[in-house]
Amino acid sequence: MGLIDGMMTLLFGSGRNVIRDTAEVFRENAEAGAVRAAAHQDAALAQFAAEFAQARVGRFDRMMDGLNRLPRPLLAFGTIGLMAMAMVDPIWFAARMQGIALVPEPLWWLMGAIVSFYFGARHQAKSQAFQSSISQTLARAPQVRASLADLQALAAMPPDGGASPQIAARYSNPVLADWQARRDE
Repeated sequence: MGLIDGMMTLLFGSGRNVIRDTAEVFRENAEAGAVRAAAHQDAALAQFAAEFAQARVGRFDRMMDGLNRLPRPLLAFGTIGLMAMAMVDPIWFAARMQGIALVPEPLWWLMGAIVSFYFGARHQAKSQAFQSSISQTLARAPQVRASLADLQALAAMPPDGGASPQIAARYSNPVLADWQARRDE
């Protein structure tokens, strides 16, 4: 018994876990990593909340908000305008495209990165909202299936109006039944 106790004390020490401490040198503790990630996310959200806590009512703030909304419409309408001008005045369009051909390639890469980040963030937000709406729609599928079964049963109902017992039980209305009984008297 003393040998086993001595080995356990050697491995785990006095209240410490030597194996865990050694493993954490090579691999991050998942629980501690999750705590750090949560603290980091809380700090980022607090920073965003502090940034948007004050009301933006000044002329400069309104102007900057307006400027932030311009790139997408300008890019879309500009592209449509270029296509229209290519059909209306091909010589004018060709002259502008020759100017664009002189833009150095690194500048194209920079513009591509800026546009990708700008539209990519919006695309990601819209994609996540779309995925959320799909999951909400799928959650309603059993209810829709039950309603469709009821509608099919109603369609197969005999002309005299006698409903099946399942449908009658599901859609029974005691007040309506009482009213019909009084009316039939």
